[in-house]
Amino acid sequence: MTAIRPRRSVLYMPGSNARALEKAKTLPADALILDLEDAVAPDAKAGAREQVCGAVKAGGYGPREIIIRANGLDTPWGRDDILAAAAANPDGILIPKVSNPETLLEVGKLLANAPDAIRVWAMVETPAAMLDIARIAAAARDKSTRLACFVMGTNDLAKETRARFVPGRAPMLPWLSLALTAARAEGLDILDGVYNNISDMDGFRAECEQGRDFGFDGKTLIHPTQVEPANDIFAPPAAEVEWARKIIAAFQQPENANKGVLSVDGKMVEILHAEMGRRVVAVADAIAARQG
Repeated sequence: MTAIRPRRSVLYMPGSNARALEKAKTLPADALILDLEDAVAPDAKAGAREQVCGAVKAGGYGPREIIIRANGLDTPWGRDDILAAAAANPDGILIPKVSNPETLLEVGKLLANAPDAIRVWAMVETPAAMLDIARIAAAARDKSTRLACFVMGTNDLAKETRARFVPGRAPMLPWLSLALTAARAEGLDILDGVYNNISDMDGFRAECEQGRDFGFDGKTLIHPTQVEPANDIFAPPAAEVEWARKIIAAFQQPENANKGVLSVDGKMVEILHAEMGRRVVAVADAIAARQG
């Protein structure tokens, strides 16, 4: 199994705010998106790029996964952002408004000489992306794209489609499901979109629970107060981890080596449950290692 990194809480931090970049080193987020796009005014783009890349080079972020969100390739800043980010060597570069696989192939060319470990994350936030989501996900088959993760851009999707934000997100459920299905078909991780009302923690928790139940790996966040609830909700419950370990242990018994179905504590389980359990245990162990 590929090594798993927890991505329960992925916090956007404005790249033009030096205090925020420093504060991020103390927050319990699994990952940080240092933003050069939406959070930065046009006249501050170049300065933010220099500041973010300098912060990434300087380090000090501990086990947190560090992602730089570039501006789009169709902007005056996108290419320079990607090249500068590659030189800073973050864990990944987030590309906004990816609406076709050709964009990812172009990004791959820009990263041809970058360190191999740098991954590409893609924002799914346009109607065109939703109509071409299978081909966008399939770009991961071309290793030059480095594609590893989708990030739902629900605010932009709402803007472009005129969908309303309502409890339960009924207008967005088809898009969430479609993007998640495409991601899993190609072995990609996928993160849920942001929750805008930072004063409504009950609503935030409900949306995290919905995203978790859908199968998302975690949630993108806009405020530090959202980090710990997201960490809690997207972590496998202790009882689920214990049950997964029990199933795995049962199938590992020599007498069960060739069996596809077993009875464990009076419940019928299949080998697929052991496979699912291995991921649950791997996520739990990765979280424990990060905290320890």
